[in-house]
Amino acid sequence: MNPGLTPLDEALPRLLSELAVRTGQETVALYAATGRVLAEDLYAPLDVPTTDNSAMDGYAISSANLNSVPVTVAVSQRIPAGYSGEPLRAGTAARIFTGAPLPTGADAVVMQENTEQQGDSVRILKPVVAGENVRSRGEDIARDSLLFRAGHRIVERDMHTLASCGIADLAVRQPLKVAVLTTGDELVRPGTLLQPGQIYNSNFYLLSALLTRLGCQVIDCGTVGDNLEVTVDSLERAAAQADCLVSSGGVSVGEEDHVKAAVQRLGRIDLWKLAVKPGKPFAWGRVRGRPFFGLPGNPVSAYVTFVLLVRPALLAMLGATPAGPLTFRLPVDFSASSGERQEYLRVTLSGSGPKQQRLKRVDNQSSGAGSSLSRADGLAVLPPFTSVNQGDMLEFMPFSELTG
Repeated sequence: MNPGLTPLDEALPRLLSELAVRTGQETVALYAATGRVLAEDLYAPLDVPTTDNSAMDGYAISSANLNSVPVTVAVSQRIPAGYSGEPLRAGTAARIFTGAPLPTGADAVVMQENTEQQGDSVRILKPVVAGENVRSRGEDIARDSLLFRAGHRIVERDMHTLASCGIADLAVRQPLKVAVLTTGDELVRPGTLLQPGQIYNSNFYLLSALLTRLGCQVIDCGTVGDNLEVTVDSLERAAAQADCLVSSGGVSVGEEDHVKAAVQRLGRIDLWKLAVKPGKPFAWGRVRGRPFFGLPGNPVSAYVTFVLLVRPALLAMLGATPAGPLTFRLPVDFSASSGERQEYLRVTLSGSGPKQQRLKRVDNQSSGAGSSLSRADGLAVLPPFTSVNQGDMLEFMPFSELTG
């Protein structure tokens, strides 16, 4: 392999080892906590459920009274959800509804489908054993049990756990302030009339969306012209405002690529050029002490390097528990071969069921074909110096695992 290219499995550990975890924290309301990283271990303040309760609409009863069935017993009370009943009178049943607390003296619930109402009594047709159709106190969550470790990133499915414990506020890491710079004289923002030679600045919106989903505060540093002094000034102003910097474009070797030289004037470049395709011209370093991530200008290259390197690096800065994306080995329905760089192919899933699913390659694999990201379901990983044919297996990385 070209000694000037760094493989991804070497580049990412280097980045992560050099990033300090930010210590600042703040308290946020539960509804605003999705995507945030816990700053402290979190323990359950109560049992869930808080008391034994009925899992069914039916009749609460002492199972010892059902030695033989059918049997008819008097109904002594009615307990809807949200209300506590009286202790159960011996030899009777209580009409009870799902979620209602089990009355003292009852240890089971007969579902209403196994009963016949007879005036103020109920005829029980099938027996129950102690605990049947009952949700026991603390069976879901026990008081003082560990809910989540510090570093856990809150996701949507955690909301039930937190809310069911009555937790209204959470201590989380303060969001990162990330300065975004996009370089190129040809770039203009959408809404502007294009002049000859100009293109719309799609990378800013792509990176801003990815950063926002991570809970970062995006600082829009605008478009940076293809001029060394302008680039130096823009980077210096960005470093004064942000916790880290993300740029796109200008990190290759062309005469109009000034980012690398500008970063070296203000700090240092620690890593340059990856053994990945797309995404070779990636740069990592420091600008006035702030972490700097220099992404390629082509949109697919910018996306791939962001999800594979920048996203895990930013999560590490927030102290998030490291976790790589889940991948799946699936057969391909195409032929392909790679050179010295590991390739990330945009693919779709085809097939009607899990066992029939195959990876189909998106036709246009150009790093400039940004719309191919919208047409794909994820990335297939083709290792260096590898050939595959139809039916061979490749690792598949769904987009949901790379951006969630």
